[in-house]
Amino acid sequence: MTVQPILETPPRPAVGVLDRFFGISSAGSTVPRELRAGVTTFLTMSYVLFVNPLVLGNAITIPNAFAKLLVVTALAAAIGTFLMAFVARYPFAQAPGMGLNAYFAFTVVIGQKIPYQTALGAVFISGTIFVALSLIGARQAVVRAIPLPLKYAVTAGIGAFLAFIGLKNCGLIVPNPATFVTLGSFAAAPAIVAVFGFAVTAALLVRRIPAAIVFGILAATLAAIVTRAPVYPGGPHDTLVAFGGLSNGILAFPVWPEGLIGALDIRSALGLGLATVVFTFFLVDFFDATGTLVGLASKAGFLDTNGELPRARATFTCDGLAAMIGAALGTSTTTAYIESASGIEEGGRTGLTAAMVGVLFLAAMLLWPIAAAIPAAATSPALVIVGAMMLERIRAVDWDDYSVAIPVFLTIIAMPLSFSIANGVSFGVISYAGLKVLSGRGREVDPLLYAVAALLVVRYIWLS
Repeated sequence: MTVQPILETPPRPAVGVLDRFFGISSAGSTVPRELRAGVTTFLTMSYVLFVNPLVLGNAITIPNAFAKLLVVTALAAAIGTFLMAFVARYPFAQAPGMGLNAYFAFTVVIGQKIPYQTALGAVFISGTIFVALSLIGARQAVVRAIPLPLKYAVTAGIGAFLAFIGLKNCGLIVPNPATFVTLGSFAAAPAIVAVFGFAVTAALLVRRIPAAIVFGILAATLAAIVTRAPVYPGGPHDTLVAFGGLSNGILAFPVWPEGLIGALDIRSALGLGLATVVFTFFLVDFFDATGTLVGLASKAGFLDTNGELPRARATFTCDGLAAMIGAALGTSTTTAYIESASGIEEGGRTGLTAAMVGVLFLAAMLLWPIAAAIPAAATSPALVIVGAMMLERIRAVDWDDYSVAIPVFLTIIAMPLSFSIANGVSFGVISYAGLKVLSGRGREVDPLLYAVAALLVVRYIWLS
């Protein structure tokens, strides 16, 4: 009798704590790649540290408002992103949202003469509604009811929106009273810096160089500093100036945000007169955040064969909790950021990417002078390139079926032209439901989508 040798099973490679918790290996990623992706995401959205305080500072007039708002912006972004990192375990970053902060400051506080404390209470209430709907599965049900072609359209629309933001930030797209927008000057310093950064990033991507987007941002920043190009805000009448050095040093200790943390007035916000304000905060951010999360998930390949997002309940709940926490800290609605797409493009696939972003936002409270050295013109190329890459999914759309093709097109085009993800999602849902009914194919639509479409129509009529 021949004795067969016993074949020993080769030892499995050791898996670290980070790998086990975030599932890095199973996601086909590595720890260095995740950390690099986190840095990329932070760099592309670090502008929020300075833009959000500038916007909210128009309405919140307290001593040392800018410094205090910068601290609460960083805290809200860090905590909201940590929720995504450790609870949902996705590479999605969160921060106070642009657009909603302008509505908060100029429409609610300044326009309607509502105290900022009451407006913060309205944001908190809208976040509470988010959490409740997420826990009972309502938000997940809405996402489930959205057909797959519209989900692809949301991803592509966000890509077009990102590219538009990038071109606007570097001055290559500028306003024009006759044509709304037009091409800016290529001779302007921000455009030159952006074009240089675009060339570096694109060349590195073509050569498949890791961290191409990070290198592109750093190369453009270095070029702006060395050439003393006027690409930094700070001049009179909103003019741009050259890099003035780290006048505040490398470290700048944060101030305690007195007058912001815990300042929200929920009781006043519950008044009937603020129903429209709460409704606006809720509805706009509902579709903005939902569209952003679905688009990012599609880009990262997280959606399953049915177009659904695993761990959707936890993900949407984290979004609502971030809004509540942000309001308690003293800032407008905190939500998922489309700039997370830049980190996803760098290979970020797990919550470790988001955790890195959160750590950098905390560090920014001390190191914000360094973050201020990165001009918007240096991050613009990353937004344009990532935006282009997010268009790939629309190849799966059946363009011969006009009841699908027209809503898909409206979803994509409405986002950059209306400067709103929520409007893009709304146009797509309304037109999809309407065209299916008009074509006699109404049974192809989930009944819940009809309810959502009707609600969106009411929203446009009510808020017109």
